[in-house]
Amino acid sequence: MPTTADALALVAQLDDVAVQEHRRYRSFQVTGRTFGYLWEPTRTMGLKQTLVEQAALVGERPGVFEVQFTAGGFGWVVVHLDGLDRAELAELVFEAWRLTAPPDLVQARGERLPE
Repeated sequence: MPTTADALALVAQLDDVAVQEHRRYRSFQVTGRTFGYLWEPTRTMGLKQTLVEQAALVGERPGVFEVQFTAGGFGWVVVHLDGLDRAELAELVFEAWRLTAPPDLVQARGERLPE
């Protein structure tokens, strides 16, 4: 199971990411647009997904994923780090970044997941 340090390391491997420290959490932006959050005390992340993916994740594994909110046609999920492995977290973080990053950054990176 990934640690919060693993989550931060995965995010750090993505292009043009800024991490903002808040009192109780960290937020992740690409070119000024938020794609994720990390709450270290609860070992959870909030990640942007499509509405379809949000429903699929929560429907398949409700103990690992929760609906966080929907906004602008996207469905955010709460991810419990204890319920998945690092490779799956890498895919979720990458997808959240890809849904948010400008097309030129997405194209330049291709399908290369963080490790």
